Amino acid sequence: MSSSNKHVVILGGGPCGLYAARVLSRVGVKVTLLEKDVRPGGLATSHQRGENWYDLGCHMLHEFDKEIYEDIMELMGDESIPVQLDAKIRWAGAFYRYPLQFQDMIKGIPLPILAFYTIGLFYAQIRKSLVPWTPKNAEQALIQLYGSPLYRFFFKDFTHRYWGIHPKELSATFITTKMPRLSAVDVLKKAFGKLGVKDKGVKAVDSALHEETLHYSRTGAEAMPRAIAKAIGEQGGEVVVGADVSRIELSEGRVSKVYYQKDGAEHSVVCDECISTIPMPWLVQKTEPPPPQEVLDAAKELRFKPIAIYGLLVRKEKCLDALYIYYRDRAFHRVGEPKNAGLTVKPEGHTVLIVETTCELGDAKWQGTEEMKDRIFKDLEAEKICTKADVVETHVLHGETGYPIFALGFEPYLEKVTGWVKSIPNLQTTGRQGGFKYPNMHSAMRMGATAAQTALKRLGSQ
Repeated sequence: MSSSNKHVVILGGGPCGLYAARVLSRVGVKVTLLEKDVRPGGLATSHQRGENWYDLGCHMLHEFDKEIYEDIMELMGDESIPVQLDAKIRWAGAFYRYPLQFQDMIKGIPLPILAFYTIGLFYAQIRKSLVPWTPKNAEQALIQLYGSPLYRFFFKDFTHRYWGIHPKELSATFITTKMPRLSAVDVLKKAFGKLGVKDKGVKAVDSALHEETLHYSRTGAEAMPRAIAKAIGEQGGEVVVGADVSRIELSEGRVSKVYYQKDGAEHSVVCDECISTIPMPWLVQKTEPPPPQEVLDAAKELRFKPIAIYGLLVRKEKCLDALYIYYRDRAFHRVGEPKNAGLTVKPEGHTVLIVETTCELGDAKWQGTEEMKDRIFKDLEAEKICTKADVVETHVLHGETGYPIFALGFEPYLEKVTGWVKSIPNLQTTGRQGGFKYPNMHSAMRMGATAAQTALKRLGSQ
């Protein structure tokens, strides 16, 4: 039987799941994608409230993956709007380009303090070169990367506030997969390299380029997943929204059927291959018969940081002199103004702000209590972004599993769960939640394409 007669079921309709379905449907494989939300896109979409669209964070497509970029541009057509990257960070009493650059660092710190940080960085580099050591947690990894002074000033408190976890309780793996490099520090490290002090220690994530073109749309982040979902349908695939996966049935050690709830009724779909992008713990909990107890226990140790997004309609033409700005000591960690990237906002003379916060399920930020709104409005006013009186509408959007938490010692639990998944010959788990990773949109889509290719090889060998 050819692979075109086989059926692939994809769990989750974020960028990863959507692009896996795109790759498979394009070559004629029958695909059913199940997405529990009312529209595709996962965290990388937007939701309509009243006459306006509000993104679940700042999500724009980079051009780094040429194949995916060209494919998405063809799908979106004239809906795509190119926009130059313009990100900033509020730091040392002023605004600087993000990622932070060396010249900004020099301007932002008094010379004696800058010398102190530079000496700390130099000492960290010398120590790594003379006595290599392996960091045991994120705090040690950050100190190895940047030295104790910069760690205490720039990273310690912000990381603690953002995650609700002290860096001592985060894995060193977190630094190599999530924490972007400071471009300012890279300049100093290159100078040290010329003196024979080579950087052989922990590596942080490569930062975005200082100058690059991003892609957006007049209706926000929702346009891209909508275009991909449309293409999947045109190729014979099916994207089912409002479909909450309830059971994943195993038969003879393989995924044989997936059940989901939609419109108050349970439905099922038979599958030959299953690609999961839903959070790993959910995949484990929904499987019948259940996996061994040690796998169930391991899955409970894989935690995610929820996010609460405050979408504000503001009675101002413009609030920010950037696409988005990072803040280190406010109730929010980033504020974006998608109108600056081409979002259509109604009525005229108004703009939309995307105010991003991390939270816990059920806490004040998650609930959007009046007290929390007042705190956010107060911080927005302190930053001269807008006043409470300027805010016409407030909409709270949620991401229950926004970011994987790389808690200290999480790796063995992750290996236990992924080992169990690999023992099921027609099951894959991938993407941000399904892979417990931090891909951006094009990287997530590449992960989906890779999973689709693996599925095609398996189907061809059956």
